[in-house]
Amino acid sequence: MLRRPEPSSPATHSPLTKQKPSSSSSCTHCLTLLSLTTVSLQLLLLHSLRRRTAAPPPPTHCNSGLVYVYDLPPTYNRELIRECDNLTPWRSLCDQLSNSGFGPKATNLNGIIPDSLLSSWHTTDQFAAELIYHHRILSHPCRTTNPSSATAFYIPFYAGLAVGKHLWSPNSTAEERDRDCTSLLHWLAEQESWNRSNGQDHFIVFGRITWDFRRAKNSNWGSSFLFMPAMRHVTRLLLERSPWDERDVGIPYPTGFHPRTAGEVHDWQSFVLSRNRSRLFSFAGAARSRFSDDFRALLMKECELAGEQCCSVDCKADGQCIGGAVSLFLDSVFCLQPRGDSFTRRSMFDCMVAGAIPVMFWRRSAYEQYGWYLPVGEEKEKEWSVFVDRRKVRRGRVSVKEVLEAIGEEEARRMRERVVQMIPNMVYSAGRDGLGEGMEDAVDVALNGVFRRVEERRRRRKREEKTEKVGGGGAFAWFGAV
Repeated sequence: MLRRPEPSSPATHSPLTKQKPSSSSSCTHCLTLLSLTTVSLQLLLLHSLRRRTAAPPPPTHCNSGLVYVYDLPPTYNRELIRECDNLTPWRSLCDQLSNSGFGPKATNLNGIIPDSLLSSWHTTDQFAAELIYHHRILSHPCRTTNPSSATAFYIPFYAGLAVGKHLWSPNSTAEERDRDCTSLLHWLAEQESWNRSNGQDHFIVFGRITWDFRRAKNSNWGSSFLFMPAMRHVTRLLLERSPWDERDVGIPYPTGFHPRTAGEVHDWQSFVLSRNRSRLFSFAGAARSRFSDDFRALLMKECELAGEQCCSVDCKADGQCIGGAVSLFLDSVFCLQPRGDSFTRRSMFDCMVAGAIPVMFWRRSAYEQYGWYLPVGEEKEKEWSVFVDRRKVRRGRVSVKEVLEAIGEEEARRMRERVVQMIPNMVYSAGRDGLGEGMEDAVDVALNGVFRRVEERRRRRKREEKTEKVGGGGAFAWFGAV
């Protein structure tokens, strides 16, 4: 560090005193000043360059880890969004995929929810998770642009859109449904970070259910992406997981509520807790007429027989479940959640965000799906949900209405409080840095879960290295099999 020159005597160098020039001393003094100035400028320039190139220190609240986001070629994400008019054979998805995946602002909730919270509600498509996670992680406080500092690596490939555009095409081939997936894996194979771990510290988000990516035969439904050898170690975040594959992790379906701050969440929680709920239970959905023994139709019939204690919304009409379901669940103590086209439904999260208590009929609809988000284990499950054996309902041995009436008002209040307490972890924040105030949304929960998984694999590998023989372990043993 340069020291400032000591000031000379005021008697000889006062700026107010006229000095007699001395040619030799003046030149020497000027050269000295010029040299010092040059050195100072060089040091300042060097310091500035170092500040620009040095990686910023991680935020203090990112103790769990940092995430690196691959900058994929646009064909794997951005170009798919530009093709929004052609992603399904029935309609354009441009509106649904707008606003970073949140979709347009909801316009049919006036008078249903407080005016101060209307701006936090959108008509979000249930399959928009890929966009939502990508935009949220790009601005996440725990994102790093330095791959050598990363704990985990995020692959922002919109597989659900890439594969989904072929799912209902009558002429699509297995090759078309796999093309983008195969191409992506070839691109990843050229990345140093991928090769260092064989993908075991990598994760990807799917905006669809796992079964859309598990094609075993060319003639079957979907893509074979998850069966491709290069995917064997990647963590997959999906709307519905396979209960037999530990690499699958269930994440919440996107609802329409996207708060920007913790304050908005608190306001919403107060609103749903204080809500006067006039109905015992409700059901939002449509019967499945193509099934001869449709359980949904059975529940809709039971709801009809319950009279004013139950209400249902038939979701066959396009858009009816967007505002209608929110109003329905806000007025209900319990909401019936049979399986949908698969074992899971977005409706369960719509129900819980509205402060209603879900009634489950299949364990795979929730308890075996969302372990990072919902308390599981028989006693914990009873804190926030009701499980009814569907077989007993079918046989007429159990009435859903009687089961719910037997719970009692006080117990139902405690259960509702538990559901409302869980709301932050089930929603996707519209805030650039999340909800703030230490409150975690669904993306925060997912990232922390991925960080834990990566660190567990690292520790397992270190233990194995102590016991395995030199050269043992094989090419895919960097973290272990899971």
